[in-house]
Amino acid sequence: MTEAREAILLVGGKGTRLRPLTVHTPKPMVPAAGVPFLTHQLARARAAGVEHIVLATSYLAEVFEPYFGNGSSLGLHIEYVTEREPLGTGGAIRNVASRLAAGPDEPVLIFNGDILTGLDIRTLVASHTTSGADVSLHLTRVEDPRAFGLVPTDGSGRVTAFLEKPQTPEEIVTDQINAGAYIFRRSVIDTIPAGRPVSVERETFPGLLASGAHLQGMVDSTYWLDLGTPQAFVRGSADLVLGRAPSPAVPGRCGDQLVLPTASVAADAKLSGGTVIGEGALIGEGARIDGSAVLAGAVVEPGAVITDSLVGAGVRIGSRTVLTGAVIGDGARVGADNELRDGIRIWCGAVLPDAAVRFSSDE
Repeated sequence: MTEAREAILLVGGKGTRLRPLTVHTPKPMVPAAGVPFLTHQLARARAAGVEHIVLATSYLAEVFEPYFGNGSSLGLHIEYVTEREPLGTGGAIRNVASRLAAGPDEPVLIFNGDILTGLDIRTLVASHTTSGADVSLHLTRVEDPRAFGLVPTDGSGRVTAFLEKPQTPEEIVTDQINAGAYIFRRSVIDTIPAGRPVSVERETFPGLLASGAHLQGMVDSTYWLDLGTPQAFVRGSADLVLGRAPSPAVPGRCGDQLVLPTASVAADAKLSGGTVIGEGALIGEGARIDGSAVLAGAVVEPGAVITDSLVGAGVRIGSRTVLTGAVIGDGARVGADNELRDGIRIWCGAVLPDAAVRFSSDE
C-alpha cells in the first residue's frame, strides 16, 4: 500500500516569529499565493491519496472550521481537535489519535503547519512500507544545520541518532535535518503519553530509538522552506506563484504575478518576482512591486516601490513610499514618502505620518 489515507496536521503554534502577521490570524491561515497557506498543504495531501485529515488546533482555533468546513470542497473529510492547553508536537499527535480509523499497522501521515515543501508524499509512504519502519521521517539537507535538529542515518537510511541544534563543528556530523513530515505506524501513536506536553523531536523520537524501534529516514531535497519568519513567508508565497514550490491550490497560472479577481491594478504598475495581489486590493499608477504579497483590501498609492515585503489586509501605503523587506500589519497606515527596509515591522493598525522615516543615500 503506497498511500496513507489518514493524516494529522499540526496547526496549533502561535507563530510568534511571524508577528504582526499572526496577531489576528493563525500562521497556517496567513495567505500565501492568494489562499491560506494551509490550503496548499491540504491540497498536496489530497493529491497524494489522503482522504481524512485531523487538524490539531490551539491558537485562534476558531478560525479554521468556518473556512474549511468538513473539507468536502477539497475532496477531504476534515475534523478539528482543539487543545485546551498547548501539548507540544507529540502531545498534539496523541491528543487526536482517537479520531483515526486506521488499523494498528497502517500508515498515518503527520506534518507541520509551517513547512512549504515539494516532498513526494507517496514516495515517503512507499519507503516506509518497504522498509517496515515504525516511523519514517522526511529529511532534507541544508548548508548550515546549526538552527535545526540533525538526523544522521546509516547506509540503509535507518536513523542512528537525534542531535538537537549542534553548535560546534565536532557536533555537526551530518547536513541532514528533520524536515517536519512523518509516517507513523498507527500503533506507535498510542505509545505517546496522553494528557501532558510531549515534544516529538526531543522525547518521542529519541525514546523510540532508545527502545529499539525502527526509524527510517528518507532524504528528499526537492523544495523545502520553513515559513517561520516573515521574510521566509514572503519568499514562500512568491515561490508558489513562480511555480518553484509546487501546489495544486494556486488560484491561477504560475508566473511573475498573481492578481486575484477583484483586485485593481493600474495599467502602468509593474508586478514581478512572484508578487501576489489579494482580493479587493488597489495598486496605483506607476507602483512597482517585486517578490511581495499585498493582502486583501490593501491600497498601494501611486509611485510606491515595494520589494520582498508583506503588506497586510486593509493596509494603506502612501505615494512614493519605499518598502524593502518590510512587514506591515493588518490595517496599518504608512504615509507618503517614507522608506522602510531591512526587516522592519509595522504593527497592526499603526499610523506612520508622511515622510516620518527616511534613509539618506549615503547610508
